[in-house]
This record gives sequence, C-alpha cells and structure tokens, in this order.
Amino acid sequence: MEVVKTKYEKNAIKKALAVLKDGGLVILPTETVYVASVDVGNHAAVKKLIRYKNRPFGKPFSIGVTDLEMVKHYVKLNRVARNLYQAFSAKPLTVVSCGRHQVAPGIESEAGTLGVIIPRHPVVAGVIKAFGRPITVTSANASYQKKPYKISDILDNLSLRQKALIDLIVDAGELPLNEPSTVIDTTLDDPVVLRQGEVRLKDKTKILSRSEENTWNIGKELWQKYESYHGKRAIVFALEGQLGAGKTQFTKGLALAMGVKEEVISPTYNLEIEYRGRNAILTHIDVWKVQDAK
Repeated sequence: MEVVKTKYEKNAIKKALAVLKDGGLVILPTETVYVASVDVGNHAAVKKLIRYKNRPFGKPFSIGVTDLEMVKHYVKLNRVARNLYQAFSAKPLTVVSCGRHQVAPGIESEAGTLGVIIPRHPVVAGVIKAFGRPITVTSANASYQKKPYKISDILDNLSLRQKALIDLIVDAGELPLNEPSTVIDTTLDDPVVLRQGEVRLKDKTKILSRSEENTWNIGKELWQKYESYHGKRAIVFALEGQLGAGKTQFTKGLALAMGVKEEVISPTYNLEIEYRGRNAILTHIDVWKVQDAK
C-alpha cells in the first residue's frame, strides 16, 4: 500500500492512473467523502472491490464520469435524468438510470440500473479525465462504519485482509464534513430519492426503500448524520408506521452503524430493549401500549 499526498496533485493523479490501468484499487478524495475506485470495465478489479467492501455480489456501485457525454455512453438518459444533471451540475448528485451494460458484472444492480455522478473534486475529476473512462466512487469505509472524511476513518475500521487489497491512497487530509451525494432514481415515472444529501428536490424529504437492506441503510445514514451529538445529548428517532412498515428494520440499521453485535428484535412485547454498541447505548422502545405520556 502506497500513500501519496494531494500537495503534489499531478504526481498523485499519475500514480492513481497507473494503478487503475493495472487493475488496482485506489482510495481517492472527493468533494464529499473518500471513495474506493477501480476500473469499471475490469472484471478482476471489480471482484477485488467487492472483497474490499465485503458486500454480496449484486449490490451495485456508483460510477464517476467526466461529463454528460460520458454519462450517455453508460446509461439511457430520460428527460428527468437529463434535467437533473443540468440543474445540479455543480452539486454532488448521483442519478440512477437504466444501464447500457457497458461495465463489468457487479457494477450495475440486478435490475440493470446504474448510478452515475460527475465529481468536481480536482483529484478524482483529474483521474477520470486522464483515464478516459469511468471509475467506481463507492465510499471507502467498511460497511456501516463512520463516514470516511480522513484516512484514519478508513484504516482504523478495516481488517488486515481489507487493508492488503488497497494499492494506493491519495491523502488530501481531513475533508470538509459535507453530506454524501443525494441519490435519485429516475427509472420510475417520478424521480425518487434513495439517499438524501445536500441536493434537495423538495422541502419535505421522501425516501423510498425497496428492501430490508435499503431500510437498514436509511437508519445508518441518519445515525451518521447526527453522530456528532453522541455523548453530548440524547438522540431520539421517532418512527410512526403500521405493523410491518419497517420500523425494526430501520432500527437494525441504526444498530449496525452503532456497532451493536446482538440481533435487534421488535420490542412489541417487551416494550423496551437495550443494546450496547461502540461506546453507545441503543434503547429500542415501542410505545403503542403506553397510556401515560410521561
């Protein structure tokens, strides 16, 4: 594993380019968080990324491109997607469209969709431009670990096996604490927010979950957004929904992000269940039987 500083930007881009061409894995800074990048057309490199992220095959990765022309080569753009790229050209926005299957297996979703972003950070943008084709821009942290705003956020939470898969780290120091990109699915009749970041379509946020894992991710993202208050005040997530709406699945996402090892179950009959995570306590309460507001 080699580490280069962005103080020497041209050298960093040159080294990253060489590693990507050789099928390697590079950690790069972006305008939001550090990302793990490989060549989207290299089957072996994508498999390496899957091992690094320790995620099942079939869970998609977003890709970074230089401009709208490159976007069109990898996905089918409808009017909604095109308008989003134009309206938020300078903002961190990942647009999910129907893929053209021009990437290695494991990049697109099982449904054939693909998330694409046009990064603006000079290093990652410079790497993609020099490379001439897209690279992956998935967050460089291990699943359900803290957002990677500095290199120690990544390395402190990786196993030795995962660290050994990194070929190059481009270190830009601690990044500004910006939100990850907003992810919007444009494959439906209306655009649907899958992850809320800086870009907002409406004042009221609606996020669609299509699976239990999606709901876990919503819980994880919200915990990471408010984690800075941990140890300073209580953090309360109040959920309203009928039986089976996904309240416990959301809580499982919170638990994973907080480092809880126990299986999270519904407190419907216990009313209150306490779990211990990494220096944090998660209290899961079901208030449906509670008569007294106190």
